[in-house]
Amino acid sequence: MHDVPRVGGKNASLGEMFNRLRSSGVRVPDGFATTTEAFKLFLQHNRLEAPLKAVFQTLDMKQFSNLRETGAQARALMESGSMPPVLSKAILEAYRDLCARNGGDKPLAVRSSATAEDLPSASFAGQHESFLNIRGAEALLLAVKRCFVSLYTDRAIRYRQDHGFGQLEVLLSAGVQLMVRADKACSGVAFTIDPDSGFSNMLYISGVWGLGENLVQGTVNPDVFLVFKPTFRHGKQAIVSRKTGDKHLSMVFREDSIVPGENPVVNVATPEYKRTQPVLEDAGIEELSDWLLRIEEHYGMPMDVEWAVDGEDGKLYILQARPETVHRKKDPHLLERYRLKGSGHALCSGNAIGSKIATGKARLLKSPAEGDKVQPGDIIVTDLTNPDWDPVLKKASGIVTNRGGRTSHASIVARELGVPAIVGTGNATEEISEGAIITLDCSSGQTGKVYEGAIPWETEQLDFSALRTPETAPLLILGDPEQAMNLSFYPSRGVGLLRMEFIIGNSIRIHPMALVHPEQVHDAGELAEINALTAGYDDKAAYFVQKLSEAVGTIAAAFYPREVVVRMSDFKSNEYANLLGGRYFEQSEENPMIGFRGAARYLHPAYREGFALECAAMRRVREQMGLDNVKLMIPFCRTPEEGQAVLDQMAAHGLKRGEQGLQVYVMCEIPSNILLAKDFAHLFDGFSIGSNDLTQLTLGIDRDNALMAPEFNEQHAALKAMIALLMLQLQDTNTPVGLCGQAPSDFPEFTEFLIKSGLHSIAFNPDALLRGIALMNEAELKSEKGGKATTR
Repeated sequence: MHDVPRVGGKNASLGEMFNRLRSSGVRVPDGFATTTEAFKLFLQHNRLEAPLKAVFQTLDMKQFSNLRETGAQARALMESGSMPPVLSKAILEAYRDLCARNGGDKPLAVRSSATAEDLPSASFAGQHESFLNIRGAEALLLAVKRCFVSLYTDRAIRYRQDHGFGQLEVLLSAGVQLMVRADKACSGVAFTIDPDSGFSNMLYISGVWGLGENLVQGTVNPDVFLVFKPTFRHGKQAIVSRKTGDKHLSMVFREDSIVPGENPVVNVATPEYKRTQPVLEDAGIEELSDWLLRIEEHYGMPMDVEWAVDGEDGKLYILQARPETVHRKKDPHLLERYRLKGSGHALCSGNAIGSKIATGKARLLKSPAEGDKVQPGDIIVTDLTNPDWDPVLKKASGIVTNRGGRTSHASIVARELGVPAIVGTGNATEEISEGAIITLDCSSGQTGKVYEGAIPWETEQLDFSALRTPETAPLLILGDPEQAMNLSFYPSRGVGLLRMEFIIGNSIRIHPMALVHPEQVHDAGELAEINALTAGYDDKAAYFVQKLSEAVGTIAAAFYPREVVVRMSDFKSNEYANLLGGRYFEQSEENPMIGFRGAARYLHPAYREGFALECAAMRRVREQMGLDNVKLMIPFCRTPEEGQAVLDQMAAHGLKRGEQGLQVYVMCEIPSNILLAKDFAHLFDGFSIGSNDLTQLTLGIDRDNALMAPEFNEQHAALKAMIALLMLQLQDTNTPVGLCGQAPSDFPEFTEFLIKSGLHSIAFNPDALLRGIALMNEAELKSEKGGKATTR
């Protein structure tokens, strides 16, 4: 890396890895680089310094109104030059040596590397040109010259100006490497942190079939793999999430095109069987993950890495590694929260980049040449973007594209500019009208929506640095893995309630028993939908186990090593019936709230096999992924005998309480749980009060009955008496007791009551956590002043 002034950031980094990390197994293609002295020699030989200086003196530094003309003049000057004979000779000698070391003439990749490139403060990603599949001496010399010319692309000129670099102080090196034949295999981009949230314990790996340009441009939806660093380092199978993109196109080389400047590639349709096949199997993901950790540890900072598999030798290679420039400087104690204050008609949706909201006038553009239409604050709507768009995107308050994933060009630029983007909508340019006022909402997880009109929204600055953490543990209520890494920065001590049914309903969508017995689903349309969702799985039940374990694993990893209490599924029969295939396995109940739910369901033949799948998924999270911070919780357990039977079933499925530190809690939501609290405490490791159900069964009010809603009161004296009785019964058992619900964040007096009662934890919805902590702090201070502090 000390050679950055001689060979630029990209080539210095490649040399660093080639020389320092090869011994640990990291594979980088062999090659050589021209130096910045060679670039100076090119300028001197052709007497270009003075003419270039004169050209850049005419550049409009404020509005960049003549950027295109200035860039064209600079490139024309460079094109007019010829290679100095001494430089041509040196390049060809190095080329012959490279071929001799590697067994004969090989296709080459020739890449630009600027002295201000791939730095922690400025990435310059995509600003200069690369030339692939170069063959022969003549084409190589032309490619090196074209790299020199690309120092003055319009986008690079603007980028240098925006980042305070003089136009003539930046020099360029050309890197010449053996070509990795990713066109015959796959390639991708990886980050050693989550690129959206900045969560540092996750590796983010994305990939496509063929060359990686389809990924960068966002032409196809890639495969995405998340790997949890801490447990991966301990030898666990730490792939906590796999998402298979459609990958409908593969970019390959045109074998007849070897002249730099000609388009050397073509997109071909990916064979159907490969679209659902992951680009990397587990062994490949693990090898790449190991290299990513070595690279990050070597550089001592988060990294953005390009990788590829060579289809001829079958080996994995690292093509580039640069510092990640967006999140590495952020203070994790300072967050900004955006929230819509209204609702509206959603025009389209896609991958949310960032967590912000923006309102502005839509500008539908077909190319960056139409950039003059864009005024500051407009929202750019287009099919996809590439680095030529960079000067235009800088004007926008938001970006919307038809195509693209989280590592596409539009996504990377949006993060760097700090503006929201929604990419991969599929239909934005059809649904959004030119000049229409629209609102981009990226505040609700990984799916962003574009709304018609100006919807009011608000921001809140969150500073956790001086926040007092109450003695009573503040926890979160959570069910959406897409929000987990963002919420991990909140000042909670973990997740007090992870609702499994939210994951089943939103991510899996199929009744567990319909996956065990698909032959009992007789509706052709439903069966077709089930088959489509489980495509690529020989065993449909394995789909359930993988999807559930990865969703829970993502949340558990985000909060590791803090506790995550996972409640086993608590759908009611009418809710189960709404899942795909569900109506074939559920009976109609008059009052499902007090019917076939919870522990009784797990033990019944009608669902026993479904419960086995839930247990298999949780065992996979704890044992294979190594996420032993997961605790399990049994809902609606009516009697100690029922509780014991469920624990026996779990043990039979490899989840034995006490083994490998497994703790099992019980929901406290039925009066019998309180009246027989000591008996339940002998069976379970903790209690979690479900205030809604406990209110329902204490007051005899169906909480789904709208007529009775005015009588439903979580703060009723009867409910408080039940909680007080529970704490009295457990005062000698040291059993932890928590509560999950909305009331503690809404009513200070209820929070004060809970604190005085001696509860160990209170779980809040994310939007109520900070207010809840404030109320807990107030209640604890009152208890201390009043001499009634309790031991927890």
